Amino acid sequence: MATVKTAISIQKSLYDQAETLAKKLNISRSHLFVLAVEDFIRRYQNQSLLDEINKAYSEEPDPSEQSRLSKMGKHHRQIVDGEW
Repeated sequence: MATVKTAISIQKSLYDQAETLAKKLNISRSHLFVLAVEDFIRRYQNQSLLDEINKAYSEEPDPSEQSRLSKMGKHHRQIVDGEW
């Protein structure tokens, strides 16, 4: 996989924390930043997907869909009536 070098500017205190954690984990500071960005992107994508799912389920069915759902419910009740 190709890699790209980049430069970032961060607060000294955040840099110091990253340096300390990288040493504790026995990984390079660069690898720590890669892990952090990967985690951020994964969380962002998961939240975006969850937002889309919630939006899809929050919409009320249109009248024709509501009618179809009602008919399906009645049919299902007829099928399972007396089985429980």
